[in-house]
Amino acid sequence: MSSVLNNFNDDTICAIATAMSDAGIGIIRVSGKDALTICDKIYVSSKKEHTLLTHKPNTIKYGYICNDQGDIVDEVMISFMKGPHSYTREDVIEINSHGGMLVMNEILSLLLSKGCRLAEPGEFTKRAFLSGRIDLTKAEAVMDIIGAQNKFALDSSRAQLQGSIYKEVKALREDILYQMAYIESAIDDPESYDLTGYSDKLKEKVTAMSEKIRKLLKTADEGKIRKDGIKTVIIGKPNAGKSSLLNALSGNERAIVTDIAGTTRDVIEETVRLDDIILNLIDTAGIRDTEDLIEKIGVDKAKEKVEEADLCLYIIDSTSEIDDEDKQISSLCADKKTIVILNKNDLTGDIKISKDILPMLFSGSDSVDFPVITTSLLNGEGIEELKRAITELFLDGEIAPKQEIYITNLRHKELLSKTVESLALVIDSIEKDLSEDFYTVDLTNAYVYLGEIIGEEIGDDLAEEIFSKFCMGK
Repeated sequence: MSSVLNNFNDDTICAIATAMSDAGIGIIRVSGKDALTICDKIYVSSKKEHTLLTHKPNTIKYGYICNDQGDIVDEVMISFMKGPHSYTREDVIEINSHGGMLVMNEILSLLLSKGCRLAEPGEFTKRAFLSGRIDLTKAEAVMDIIGAQNKFALDSSRAQLQGSIYKEVKALREDILYQMAYIESAIDDPESYDLTGYSDKLKEKVTAMSEKIRKLLKTADEGKIRKDGIKTVIIGKPNAGKSSLLNALSGNERAIVTDIAGTTRDVIEETVRLDDIILNLIDTAGIRDTEDLIEKIGVDKAKEKVEEADLCLYIIDSTSEIDDEDKQISSLCADKKTIVILNKNDLTGDIKISKDILPMLFSGSDSVDFPVITTSLLNGEGIEELKRAITELFLDGEIAPKQEIYITNLRHKELLSKTVESLALVIDSIEKDLSEDFYTVDLTNAYVYLGEIIGEEIGDDLAEEIFSKFCMGK
């Protein structure tokens, strides 16, 4: 492992591991070589004796936490995991107290006064990584499990925690290492290792490795969508029904709906679950030319949100004529995944726009072929069709995951892309009939990039960045 190991210290750390809220149970976690000794100073048994030093590993003791005056702070259950058979591979104590914020903070303060240091965010998991109990992909999976917002994200994180990505990356690294070792051995000892015809064999092996990685990379965009959700912006002219659409999808009156144009002047955000997909909905100000300073700021924000969006829901009042403002809006989302929604379909006598609207909206763009949905948001009509269109647009109509491993981490995606680029350079060197030394340089780069994924090639700064995103006590 890299120099990140140099930052490993023998402090005994502590933190509250459960949410800071009134609850039946709260857990304070302690890890380090002095965990048992420190906790014994504040714990007494039901007989008011300090007996924690005789606590058998993997058992639970009942007793009390007491302050320096001998007053009982709380009635507790204490579990003891002896290193290396613990989460961090150190001695770990978990104090199960009542879940009130005041009582947990009082116990935490006592631990700090007896020699513990307050843990940094993610430091328990960081110690598990540094001690070699888990690799970096598993450490990241811990954070993803905590933050999972749907079943796919949870299942994907569980698979990663069980080593799904680690095993794939480890196998690729072993294959690359074998080829590097063979080349080095042949260069150092040509009498024992024959490189005749080796280039063709290497090209075949590198091509197979590249295909395997590309297959993983193909899952990255869908994996991100399934895990983090679809960043969805609702756009259109004022009074087209944007806020009504937000309310219809979210199932509550999240936005104010009136007949007055320009009601929404700022962005409104809402998270909506669509079966097992998450829509991160953003309702924007109606886009139009305006002299109103506040409304103009809202329009500018709306345009910024469109730039960042995965999906645009472009809603149009079907009782109005297409004008220059519509064409201005359509130009914003022409290069995005977009669904055009013709609203107010209940006003049948006033309908002026039909489903053949695309050529009028996106004139000059022959390749645009967006779904067009007619709705009556007043009556809830068209919402189910819209949901099916979203699923079809992003997941080919399939909600259930189709394969075992998905790349859902941007860091993993970037490193896999760099690995493919390095392997492509190996193939290029082979095709140009360059010497074997050139193969080794790019194979080494590929090996290092894969190592960064699982944490076998990682610097201190990256480790700090990753674990700083964890919650306290994990």
